[in-house]
Order: sequence, then structure tokens, then C-alpha cells
Amino acid sequence: MAHEFRKREEHAELVKRFEESLKLQTAVFFELEQYEIIIDYYLDRSKPAKALKAVDKAMDQFPYSSELLPLKANILSQLEQYEEALDILSTSRNLQPQDVDVLLSIGSIYSLQGKHQDAIAIYEEALTMTEDEQDEIFYHLGLAHQSLDDFDKAIGYYKKSIESNIRHEGALYELAYCLDIVGQLEASLSYYRKFIDEDPFSAAAWYNLGIVCNKLEKYDEALEAYEYGIALDETFASAHYNMGNTYMNLEQFTKALDAFRKTIELEGPSPEVYCCMGAAYEGLSQFELGLKYFQKSAKLDPLYDEAWYGAGNCLEKQENWYQALHFYNKCIKLNPHNAEYWKAAAHAEFKIGNTISSISAYEEASHLSPEDKEIWLNWSFIYYEQGEHAKAVEVLAQGMEERPDESELLYRMAVYLIEAGRFKEALNYLENGLILDFQGHTVLFDFFQNNETQKALYKIIEQFRKDHHS
Repeated sequence: MAHEFRKREEHAELVKRFEESLKLQTAVFFELEQYEIIIDYYLDRSKPAKALKAVDKAMDQFPYSSELLPLKANILSQLEQYEEALDILSTSRNLQPQDVDVLLSIGSIYSLQGKHQDAIAIYEEALTMTEDEQDEIFYHLGLAHQSLDDFDKAIGYYKKSIESNIRHEGALYELAYCLDIVGQLEASLSYYRKFIDEDPFSAAAWYNLGIVCNKLEKYDEALEAYEYGIALDETFASAHYNMGNTYMNLEQFTKALDAFRKTIELEGPSPEVYCCMGAAYEGLSQFELGLKYFQKSAKLDPLYDEAWYGAGNCLEKQENWYQALHFYNKCIKLNPHNAEYWKAAAHAEFKIGNTISSISAYEEASHLSPEDKEIWLNWSFIYYEQGEHAKAVEVLAQGMEERPDESELLYRMAVYLIEAGRFKEALNYLENGLILDFQGHTVLFDFFQNNETQKALYKIIEQFRKDHHS
């Protein structure tokens, strides 16, 4: 650990020297290996623009270095400058026609452009050129076929990748995902157990099994598998990390934190692990500590929207609505296609009193996740609270088009229609709600505090019960 810490300090100092040379515009010589450290430092922290400056400086100093061309292409790809990246990789390919990594990079860019068939052709060519990196090539072939919704072929390639390298984590996760999609995950347990039968002292084999059991919500079995894996290899950081996630699923947050701390001890800090630690502290209702770790995660990776969202949640639970909204707006900016972010922002806006902004955010959320009943309930409630019962009915009717058999929507519609004086329509929705979920009728009394109204509702509900349960 001490060695790793010193190394990180040395790397940070190197980057500092590089940035000072840029600022002062002084000519400072760096070794090629030092440039690679600087570039990796920026990429690890999701700073591709800075990485691009570093690689350009390196190429000025080492114009004949073949290692820098694919590195620059990778950075340009992250900046979505795909055509320029492909031009560089084409040059690199001409210089090193047998370099499989160059082909993999070309294939990855084709995939990012949605040219999955072109990517497949490149990966198949790569397969003919080497026997050393076949697990990675099979993995990329799997991803390309998965993107084309050809899950059977994707499954085949992921299995080949794992059989070439049992510790290929990407292939493990994607295989489990695809098997789940096609409804074969449960049946595939024997496939994963065969690795253990072949080598019971393989930490990776137990790890594989843990992943699948966790996916199948067999959490106790997953924990047992991870424990075996860790007993065989105490330094297996991914096993500790996934054990932590399994404890999170079981809401055993203190044990999850222990697992995440061990992961950091072995691998060093990462935005993903800090984010998980934030969620664990949130689960323990230690919101200040949760906020601290979500912020640490966002500091390591400012583009990590989940970290900003988690920070917002911790602030919301402390009823710090203004600050929470700031964080929600940040994660919306990073990922505007997540309905949960819009829903959270809408709630914060409502609590602050910004009803127009709240309505606008709920509307956006409804486009992204129309099946989410909470969106329709909360959005319509804004109008209800303002006494605009007709608008509340109108919004809720849209939600019922998406969820016609959701009893909570039916009961809420009955409330709005009663308030609007449309009693006959209200009775129809009330009866449909009672048919779907009789016990759910108790929500009605949260809205009607008047004794006379409560008595009238009780009579209707009691009569329904007698008619249908006699």
C-alpha cells in the first residue's frame, strides 16, 4: 500500500511539473514513459482534453513513436472526434499492419458510430492475426452482435472469451446480461459451475458463480461464492467490490462498507467505489458521510452523473432542497435521458415552491419513463393542491393510458373527480380500484378529512365489500 501511495504521489508531481511547463511555456524534456503516465493520469480522471494536449506535446518530442498514434486516436474517440481518430489509426495500421490493438481500436470506433457490421468485419480479421488476445477480440465481437440485438451470437462469443480468459470481467457481466435477456440465466448455472468442477481452487471460477447468483437474486449463494474466491485470493479486488454490492442488495450496509474499503485498499480510490460507499452511508441514514463520499466520487470523475445524483439524494433527505436541486441539475446536464434525475429535480422544485419548473420537469420525466406511476401522481398533485382539479384529472388521465390497471391511479382519479364534483365518474373509478386492490382504498382517507365525506365513502366501500365478498 505504501508503495502504491508513493507511486501515486510521484505521478501527481509529474503532472504538476508538466502543467507548470505549459503555463510558463517553457521547454521541458519528458521521457516517453513519463508522457504516458501523464496521459493515463488525465484519462483516469476523465480529462480527455488535457490528455490530448499531453499527447500532442509527446508527439512533438517523439515524432517517430508508434505507441503514441493509437493513444491519440483513443483520446480523440473519447472526445467524439471519430473521423480524425480513424485517420490516425489508418496511418498506424499502415506502419504496423500486424498490430491487433490498432484493429480493436478501429472496431471500437465503428461501434461508437453505430457501424456494427463494419466493426465485426474488423474483429474477425483480428482473429486471424493472433492467438494472444483472443479473449478481448471475442469480447468485442460479442458487444457488436449484442448491439445488433443478436443475443445468441453475442452469448456464443462471450462464452469463447471466458473460456480463453476466465477472469475477463467484461465478458462475464455481458454474458449474464444477455442470458438474462433471453431467459436462460437460471438454466446456465451449470455452465458456470463447470468451471468450479474443473478447478475448485480457481478464485475466478467462484467469482463467476457469484456474479450470476447475484444477478439471479440468490444473494446468500453469491456471498458464499465470493467468500470462496477471496479465501483463495485475498487480493481479488473485484470479488470484494461485488461482495459489497451483494451486501447492498441485502441492505447490510455496514458489511458493504467493509467490502468497499477493502477494494480501495487493494486497488486505490475509484469513483465507482466511492459512489457505492456514499450509497451505503445513505442506507445507514448517515447523510453527511454519504454526501462526502458522493462528492469524492464526483471529484475523481466529474462526468459521473450517479455521484451527483447520490449527493442530491443525501441533501434532499436533510431537506436541503436548494442544494439538492443544484446537484440534480448537474446530473441532468450530464445525462438528460434519465427520468429519475428529472423526477428528483421536479420534487425539489416543488418543495422550493417553483411549481412551473416542477411541472416542466415532471413533463420531461413522463416522456422518458411514461410507465412510472409516481411521475403522474406527483405531477397531477401539483394541480390538485392549487385547486385546478380539471388539470389534475387531465394529467392523471395521460398516466392511466400508460398504466390502465394501476389501482393507485384509479383511486387518485376518484379523489380528483370527487373534488371536481363529478361524482358519477368518480364512483366508476373507485369501483375499478376496489376490484383491482380492495385494501388500497385507505389512501382515499388521506385526502378527505371531512367526517361526512369519509362516512359516504365508507358506506360505498362497505357495500362493495358485501356485494363482492359475501
